[in-house]
Amino acid sequence: MNTRLPIVIGVVVIVLLAIYSSFFVVNAREQAIVVRFGEIQSVKTEPGLYLKLPFGFFDADRVQFVDDRDRRFDLDNIRVQVSGGKFYEVDAFVIYKVTDARKFRQTVSGDFDSAESRLRTRLDSALRRVYGLRDFEAALSEERAAMMREVRDQLRPAAESLGITVEDVRIRRTDLTKEVSSQTYERMKSERLAEAALIRARGNEAAQRIRAVADRQVVEIVSQAQRDADITRGQGDQQATDIYGKAYSQDPKFYDFYRSMRAYERALDSSNTTLVLSPDSEFFDFFRNSNGPDAGSMKNDEAALSSVLKSAPPQAPVNGVLRPANGNGGAPADTGGSNAPAGGNGGKTDPSSAK
Repeated sequence: MNTRLPIVIGVVVIVLLAIYSSFFVVNAREQAIVVRFGEIQSVKTEPGLYLKLPFGFFDADRVQFVDDRDRRFDLDNIRVQVSGGKFYEVDAFVIYKVTDARKFRQTVSGDFDSAESRLRTRLDSALRRVYGLRDFEAALSEERAAMMREVRDQLRPAAESLGITVEDVRIRRTDLTKEVSSQTYERMKSERLAEAALIRARGNEAAQRIRAVADRQVVEIVSQAQRDADITRGQGDQQATDIYGKAYSQDPKFYDFYRSMRAYERALDSSNTTLVLSPDSEFFDFFRNSNGPDAGSMKNDEAALSSVLKSAPPQAPVNGVLRPANGNGGAPADTGGSNAPAGGNGGKTDPSSAK
């Protein structure tokens, strides 16, 4: 009895191991390939519990699990040439998924590194071909999306031969090489400077137009204002003349007296001017007669003095005294106004002439 117990235990252990090795589990993130003596027996794509022949170490049934999720691999620092002869440095990546596990096992033995190595070579060729058909600016424009789709379409046949479906291809980076960068920056700088000069010229042109319009408006406004001022001044002068005429007609003698007093005030206002006048001058009529001159003689007072001023040429002062030009009478140096019958701004007379 004691000799049979180890045998029974061994048999039980072997049975348990056979049962354990006859089952395998496939989860939702993977696929399972059942290989029997090197040949693919089945591919399990749905999650669950499956049976197989036990003792895979005898090369009976072996299960190879393949990732069923989307995978990614990158291709960095690829130097591609565009149609113009310039170069870009490009980074790209590929999103793919194993959709045919049987073919994936047959072509690359289910090795993702081998599959990605093959796809990386095809991706490099597709990028160079797509960039080589386009000019320098295409990769930096809206055409970039069409370029990525074209690379994806060129890569898909090679991927399908491996049991892989390429979901997407993205160009992550497109940069200028160091040799091209300086040339491109200089060209961009020249374009910006030319555009700035054009904008500045247009601004100066607009400023000149605005300035010309403003100058014309200024001339028009000033001319209008000058015309209105002249009209207003003329109307004021007319009203003043009417008032003077009415005032003179009411009392001519008083008006003559008032004008004479105003003339005396202006002529004798300053102490720095000497008047050389004849004692018989009409300028002294109110000094000789408090009743004033005759009406006829007083009316001609200002006209006589004005004619003397106009006929006498200008003379330089001698010892501060203005001398008459003809030596026959007094000629005023400055009337101090149109209403002053004689004299300038002074209040002195020559003593010799006053005698």
